[in-house]
Amino acid sequence: MKRANRLFAPLALSGALALTSACSILPKAEPLDIYRLPVGQSSTPTPGKVLSWSLQLLKPQAGDALNSARIAVIPQGNLISNYKASRWSDPAPVLLRNRLLDGFQRDGRVQLLSTDDSNLQTDLALGGDLQAFQTEYQGNAAQVVIRLDARLIRGNDQKILASRRFEVRQPLSETQVPAVVAGFGQASDTLTRQVVDWAVGQGNLQIKH
Repeated sequence: MKRANRLFAPLALSGALALTSACSILPKAEPLDIYRLPVGQSSTPTPGKVLSWSLQLLKPQAGDALNSARIAVIPQGNLISNYKASRWSDPAPVLLRNRLLDGFQRDGRVQLLSTDDSNLQTDLALGGDLQAFQTEYQGNAAQVVIRLDARLIRGNDQKILASRRFEVRQPLSETQVPAVVAGFGQASDTLTRQVVDWAVGQGNLQIKH
């Protein structure tokens, strides 16, 4: 038994050294810069009475290229890529849903708000398909493109009550990642204002009916 132990010890040490050696030659993980979507510009609440109906914000559906934390870019043609060593703090659908939630809160007309992270019954829900959340190049010119096919849904039976496509293009004067992230913030602000006004108007029409 002692002889077996003496044989095992050098074998174990040899295995450990081999593992250490293998680990030492593996490439080191590239450091990542993690960006949040810039905080929306402060705005005064929209004049008007507080509405009685409730609204749930759903994460929009998205394809694999956008349903991730990668910062997408289309450098040419139909090639979709992402910025090296840079990521969003959350997948793009979550970022946009949270920005819309913040937009409704700032607007102030709809105050009974929730998200699909909670299993709450609401009068209406706002969801849709995220078709674009990326930077696009045309020659040397770059712009942020956000395209959302929004749907307003009745809460009790999931019937689609209204739908509309929203698209915002925000030109970029610089193409470094921090400037690109700032462009996403501006484009998201513009899209949010449009979606909030549309959803409030459609929601009022549907609730009256």
